[in-house]
Amino acid sequence: MLNRPPLLDETRLTSEQQSVFDRIRSGPRGVVEGPLRVWIQSPVFAEHAQALGAFCRYGSRLPPRLSELAILIVGAHWRSGFEWHAHAPIAARAGVGAEAIEAIRAGRTPQLAAKDEQATYAFSTELLNTKQVSDSTYAMAAAALGVEATVELVGILGYYTIISMTINAFRVPVPEGASEPFGSDDRSVH
Repeated sequence: MLNRPPLLDETRLTSEQQSVFDRIRSGPRGVVEGPLRVWIQSPVFAEHAQALGAFCRYGSRLPPRLSELAILIVGAHWRSGFEWHAHAPIAARAGVGAEAIEAIRAGRTPQLAAKDEQATYAFSTELLNTKQVSDSTYAMAAAALGVEATVELVGILGYYTIISMTINAFRVPVPEGASEPFGSDDRSVH
């Protein structure tokens, strides 16, 4: 099977690639893995995308429990194994319940008690599935999260869609020894 893109040789990075690589590695992520390694193939894109990602992951008004919930919703929507593998444990540590995590992975509606979690789930799934948000769902999210955090929620959903699309388009595998959370690694279109 063709590597998509060719494997990143850290010893042969261009000066632009090295600069972005070093910024990512020295930032809050501490590592350049998965889709970030793909993005390094286009260092200008990588620079801008990783900066947005750093904000979405570490600077948003949404508490980690809600941002990680949104990330899982996107990962499951795209059946993005690497993303799921990376973020399911983070979501659990942030306070998303194990039963909710498993329900999202399996494509079922989770039982969420907190109003902000319900609003995050409803808004995220409605936008991803219908490409729109109804007035009632928007009102629920704005009331539970605030308008600014709702705007940032859309940013998180968009950023992690880019991440998931990169993972799927370039067949970024789950780490060696990990199992694919959504079944077969064959992502070819039939």
